[in-house]
Amino acid sequence: MGNRFASGYKSIAECDRCGFRYKLRELRKLVVKNIVQNTKVCPRCWDPDHPQLKLGMYPVDDPQAVREPRRDLSLNELNIGSRDIQWGWNPVGFGNGGDNQLAINNLVAVTQTGTVTVVVG
Repeated sequence: MGNRFASGYKSIAECDRCGFRYKLRELRKLVVKNIVQNTKVCPRCWDPDHPQLKLGMYPVDDPQAVREPRRDLSLNELNIGSRDIQWGWNPVGFGNGGDNQLAINNLVAVTQTGTVTVVVG
């Protein structure tokens, strides 16, 4: 018993997306979310299955908390250590005067004023 279908070696078919004619063997099936669609498209219209369409298909475990954390011992009065943060804008920084006891202010503003020369011709 032979094959139930002809070989289709010289068959002509249309792309389901753009409508141009191609040889049937050049057309490829589309795959969306790992599901083969019943749509055959030409090499110009064919797109590989995009990885972003597979979001949620695979479990992702990205824990944020640390088990049994310990406090930061590098904080003391003389050396700020790992908490050396400089806030320099109002109202977050030293704008209201009440934050001066919480952090050391090492920020120094440096400015310079130049001159403008106008040429009238």
